Amino acid sequence: MPTLDYNGSSLEVNEEGFLTNPQEWNKDIALFLAKDQEGLDELNDDHWAVINYIRDYYEENELAPMVRKICKITGLKLKYIYELFPSGPAKGAAKLAGLPKPDGCV
Repeated sequence: MPTLDYNGSSLEVNEEGFLTNPQEWNKDIALFLAKDQEGLDELNDDHWAVINYIRDYYEENELAPMVRKICKITGLKLKYIYELFPSGPAKGAAKLAGLPKPDGCV
């Protein structure tokens, strides 16, 4: 299993950089993954709105929400969410949220 060096410890990830143990996630890890995996220097309030929503949804439903639902709940337009998460709203946001790769995500 691949690992990422994070503050002197190892984070286990899959071959695409998704955490294998979502319970290890915290906001500092999200910031690290944003920079290391997604090329983002910072996460703004809109990033956090998406990340927090999909984490909450996942904890309640054991699956990631559909992108349409992310737009509806956060009030953010799909085009803007793609700007926030360059690798895609489902894949990029799920990765930064410490969730498994969503089904249907290529």
